[in-house]
Amino acid sequence: MSENKSYYERHIFFCLNQRDGGEASCAQHRAQDAFDRCKSQAKALGLTGVGKVRVNKAGCLDRCAGGPIAVVYPEAVWYSYVDEQDIDEIVQSHLRDGVVVQRLLTPADVGR
Repeated sequence: MSENKSYYERHIFFCLNQRDGGEASCAQHRAQDAFDRCKSQAKALGLTGVGKVRVNKAGCLDRCAGGPIAVVYPEAVWYSYVDEQDIDEIVQSHLRDGVVVQRLLTPADVGR
């Protein structure tokens, strides 16, 4: 690995935040299941490890209105996903092939 190369090629962060008081949050939308699915799919495809992909849990990413939310860095691509098929598509298209899944992009103006 060259000195200027990142330790991981890409990071995907899944918001797993649970808000109190009934306020909308990603945890209400099976975010933990999506994280688990992404991690297992990435591992099964040999995408994880140094110089490859890291699947991470995150607290609130402050884009609750688009939730559930995941973000891929270094590209800073924000995704709103619904089901396992969406997660599989993100893993295969973006994490494996480097192609952004346009249909799952979170609109730029969506915040909390």
